[in-house]
Order: sequence, then C-alpha cells, then structure tokens
Amino acid sequence: MLSPIDISALALRLAKLDEVKGRSLWADARLRFMRNKAAVAGVILLLLCAGFAAFGQLISPYSYDYIDFNIMGHAAEMGAPSWAKGYYFGIDDQGRDLFARVAMGTRISLWVGVIGTAISVLAGTLYGAVSGYVGGRTDSLMMRLVDVLLSIPFMFVLILLLVMFGKSLTVLFMGIGFLSWPAMARIVRGQTLTLKSREFIEAAQATGVPALRIILRHIVPNLLGIVVVYATLLVPDIILTESFISFLGLGVQEPQTSLGELISEGAKTMRYGTLWQLAFPMGFFMATMFGFYFVGDGLRDALDPKDR
Repeated sequence: MLSPIDISALALRLAKLDEVKGRSLWADARLRFMRNKAAVAGVILLLLCAGFAAFGQLISPYSYDYIDFNIMGHAAEMGAPSWAKGYYFGIDDQGRDLFARVAMGTRISLWVGVIGTAISVLAGTLYGAVSGYVGGRTDSLMMRLVDVLLSIPFMFVLILLLVMFGKSLTVLFMGIGFLSWPAMARIVRGQTLTLKSREFIEAAQATGVPALRIILRHIVPNLLGIVVVYATLLVPDIILTESFISFLGLGVQEPQTSLGELISEGAKTMRYGTLWQLAFPMGFFMATMFGFYFVGDGLRDALDPKDR
C-alpha cells in the first residue's frame, strides 16, 4: 500500500507528464533551423539588406537621380566616400549619390527575385500538382510540354521578350516568372505522385471530394515544405539572372537602377580608380546571394525527415 508521500510524489509526476506537449512538424523545424548558425546568419544578412533597401534612400540626403554637376566627371579625384559631404558610398561618374542608388538597386533586385519566384512557384505548383494527381495521358502530355519548355534557352527567350515588348520592370517580372516555372512543376509532380497513394487521399476520394478540392486542400499543403525550400533557392537564381540582363543593358533603365546595372557601371570605371563604384554594389549583391543560399540550406536541413 502506498504511503501519503508516495502518493503525492506520483501525483506530482503525473502532473508534470500532463504539462509535456508534443511539438508539431513546423515547431520542430523551427527549432532545428534556429540551431543552424549559417541559416541564422543568412536571415540576419537578408534583414539587413532588406532594411537598407527599404530605408536607405530616406537616410541619404540626396535622391537617387540627383546630379552634382560640380563633381560630375571627376569622381576619381572628388567623388570618394565622404561622411562630411553626405556621400556615404561616394558618387558615380555621372555625379549621382551611390548610397541612394545602391539602396534603390538592392530594392529592385529583391523585388525582381521575390515577385519572379512567387509567379514561378504559384504556376509550377498548381501545374505539377494537377499533372501528378490526374495522371495517365493528361500527365504525359503536360510533362512533354514541360520538357519542351526546359529545352528552350531560357536567357535567349528572356532577351527576346525584352527586345520585343520593351525594357520595363513589368516585362522583366513576368518574363522571369513564367519562364522559370517548369522546373518547379517537375518537382511538385514527382511529390504529388507519392502523395496521391496515401491513405488520407484515398479516404477523400472515397467520400466523393472533388479532385480540385483534394489538390488544393490536401496535396498542396503537404508540399509546402518542399515549395518553401525551392523558393528560397530560386530567389537568388532569379536575382542573378536579372543582374546579368541588367549587366548587358537590357534590364532596368535610367534613372532607375539595379545591382546588376550598378556592377556594370562600376566595372567600366574601375580603371580610373573609382573602386567604390564596384565594391559597394558587389558587396550587397554577394550578401543577398549568400543570405538566400544559407536560408535555403537551413530550411532544407530543418525540413528533411531523414534528419529527425
């Protein structure tokens, strides 16, 4: 027979067991992500770059299109970074404040990456989920279309679109987004083929749930982890594509700018000793790239079921 002390100890132990709560999949992934120092450093880098892009032009005493005619053409002698003059990053060879222009370039590059990725992920996820769930001849035809699109040179088509429809941000957003979705569709289709044989999908089919609702309510939410990881790795690729297009002079047009355009201008003038024109935009470009890649790797490790 248990003594009163044993009974109280047992009651206390049971109370502690009741307080223990299981962690959800996302809570466990969040803890694993926070333990990854590189991923946390990537988040900090991205927050700093996003903050600079959002508020950089408010900090600068000059606008991105203001021209200082007293310094224009003499950047090597007079346009070096100077806190006293308010030129924190110096000026470019056209007499414009580089701090404000790097802030604008970072903002536009981030917008291109995020919006292009959103279009690609949305189109690719829906297309791949429908193809994998329907299956049969429909799946075969849809995947052959994806194969054809993947065989077309991506950069050539994007340049052709910019030449035909004009050099604008809208064409750049839509072109990059709609040309980069086939790879996402193929990944989602493969995962959908695995999911549609699971018990909860068969139960939904047996109860007469429409196919579209099964795709949107059951399949797509279970693909969220893979989609998020792919999206974080796709953003830097799209930013790199936009930077290359702008480097060729086919991207953002004056007076607006992007990191690729600024790097192109800095590469042309570095022979005159104006290394800051290349160093600052290149620094923010590299920080953005490393930030997204670190976050993407961290999310992939946190959501990998094999490591749990």
